[in-house]
Amino acid sequence: MVISGPSGVGKGTIVDELLLRFPTTSLSVSCTTRAPRDGEKDGVNYFFITKHEFKEIIEKGGFLEYSEHFDNFYGTPRKFVEEKLEEGDVILEIEVDGALQVKNAMPEALLVMIEPPSREELYRRLKARGTESEEKIARRMERYDYEISKSYLYDFEVINDDLETAVDEVEAILKRRF
Repeated sequence: MVISGPSGVGKGTIVDELLLRFPTTSLSVSCTTRAPRDGEKDGVNYFFITKHEFKEIIEKGGFLEYSEHFDNFYGTPRKFVEEKLEEGDVILEIEVDGALQVKNAMPEALLVMIEPPSREELYRRLKARGTESEEKIARRMERYDYEISKSYLYDFEVINDDLETAVDEVEAILKRRF
């Protein structure tokens, strides 16, 4: 299952809850060239690597998907996902372009778009985080417009207006699929 959605929509919180409800399901850990945020741990939240290392992995065909946005690279290590799939189900929490690359490479992948109840609510959530400048929030809001324009390519869309309801909806999708 691939879960996508705009920054600040609550994807990580939903995924964390799903992993509690499905203890045999693994979360794919992506590589990124961005700096860790407070509290993030290498190998847990992301594999934090240099741009040079990232480009070497691209050259070796080592990513299931990858993209560059907000001046950093993000990618899903192919080997990591394949190894986790041998153990059970895997959830990828990645952006839209990467999700569509995964669907192309693995047509059996189930794509779920998490959406905010409104554009205004997403802006409010991003502001409330207090982690980014107004310029970065504006860039994320521009990205929101693009991501939502691709939601029709997803198998399911879930509105995160109420967290518990959103988690229940994604859980129901997982139960039907797996």
